Amino acid sequence: MTDISRRNFVLSSASLIGAAKLDLPRALDDSLIQAPGTIDDDLLEITIPRLHALYAQRKYTVVQVTRWYLDRIARYDPTYRTIVHLDTAAAVKEAAAQDASGRVRSRPRPLEGVPCVIKSNTSIKGLVTNSGWSGYVIPGKELVAPADAPVVAKLRAAGAIILGQTNMPDFAASDTTISSVYGRTGNAYNPDFSPGGSSGGSATAVSANFAMFATGTDTGNSIRQPSGVSSLVGVLPTRGSTNIAGIHPLDWSLDNVGPLARTVEDAAIVLDVMRESSSQGAFAAGLRRDALAGKRFGVPAFVLNDPAADARSGGSRWVPLDPQTRVVFMRAVDELRRAGATVLIDETLLPNTFLNVIAGVDTSHLRGEGLRMFLRNYGPALYHTPLEYALTVGSPIPAYIAGSAADAELSVSDATATLSRQRAAAVAEYEAELTRHGLDGLVYPAVQMPSNDELLPLRSGGRSQGPHSETGWVNVLGVPAVVVPAGYHPGGMPFGLELSGRSGQDGALLSWAYAFEHQTKLRKPPVLVRKQ
Repeated sequence: MTDISRRNFVLSSASLIGAAKLDLPRALDDSLIQAPGTIDDDLLEITIPRLHALYAQRKYTVVQVTRWYLDRIARYDPTYRTIVHLDTAAAVKEAAAQDASGRVRSRPRPLEGVPCVIKSNTSIKGLVTNSGWSGYVIPGKELVAPADAPVVAKLRAAGAIILGQTNMPDFAASDTTISSVYGRTGNAYNPDFSPGGSSGGSATAVSANFAMFATGTDTGNSIRQPSGVSSLVGVLPTRGSTNIAGIHPLDWSLDNVGPLARTVEDAAIVLDVMRESSSQGAFAAGLRRDALAGKRFGVPAFVLNDPAADARSGGSRWVPLDPQTRVVFMRAVDELRRAGATVLIDETLLPNTFLNVIAGVDTSHLRGEGLRMFLRNYGPALYHTPLEYALTVGSPIPAYIAGSAADAELSVSDATATLSRQRAAAVAEYEAELTRHGLDGLVYPAVQMPSNDELLPLRSGGRSQGPHSETGWVNVLGVPAVVVPAGYHPGGMPFGLELSGRSGQDGALLSWAYAFEHQTKLRKPPVLVRKQ
């Protein structure tokens, strides 16, 4: 498991946080959304199937839709700061080409004419893969991608319109989104508050209707936690089912890539495009509103307890569940039961000591190999190894990304074999618990606390830290998980419910989330403000 503490990752420049506090409306009522024109009525919160229907009706062109999103970004993103690079010319050019082909009106590809944004650790040919770090944007020495990452190539081939790249913390190593490249991103529901991390730029962009979906990466919670605090659907696929090549690593053996969207159906459509194999059939086609009926879920005991206070557990740094979050979570449990599911809360189901098993899975020895592979295949002409980078720039890539000398002494094959044994033992214990309790899957909060006001100074000094999530154990196991909007904390900040299961159970998880979504209909679009 990565030995860096994401929640303790702090940038040296406090100036990156600075922005004037705003007096914000807190209500989430739909009537407060200002929709001055028909296109606003049609496109705000639109889904992929609905957009394709509008194209088929010839109500809008792809260029019109693309420009609507670009205009919305221009109007509101100076407040929220989600987009590091807006690729306007390329987006409009692709939109015009799709209009000219006529395919969007009769035989659209799965993502034909669908505007999206890409997390900036993911290679887009000709653009800078900044990974949130200022060391990759030094003039004349930028990390310009020589090719699209495979997931980007798949999205393009499916017809997606790529609007630009989203902000992220340096190397994705934080629970919030403050980068040395672009500064701080705000939450769509209140720009003073954290959007989570590390896919916070992607989350705010989608929740604010700057794009229809985004890519995110997840090493310890980075798709799911921002989705949870942004009232989004976030999907962590089964490890290996999506291709992480061309994505700058944080911890190569834990990293994963998946979609963030406003609805489960849209997330399923995008994941169907992103994944490597369709042997399980189309996830989107398998969604059922009655999928929760008769299913049996459990709540891991270590989630409701405080492992940090338990000397037997491996959770010494665990952030306990906030009382407000516990209340909203238990309401979500009630909704699951109303939808026909059984939810088991049992002290013997994955107790605190299970975290010792998770802590015994060590991925650190392969971290440097992940960076070497990335630079070898997706680095710029100037450098294809960490050493070449240091010689070119005059300073090294940080050791927590590049790996240590001790790690380099252990062969990749030996480190991989050791990790495989450790992970297999952890997965075996996890699946044995599911079997022992007769469970289809697990449910728990996507976050341990409400999103926090990052601009409000603390009496003790400094700024508040958070929002924190304790779901990195899912990455260690390599099993899938889905987050779905599940309510709001007092004060209006969103809460997300996370579901996880066995490896390869992605389709079932999406269907359960879809059933919950239609049972509750809890997402409300944020009321955006403009910076004065």
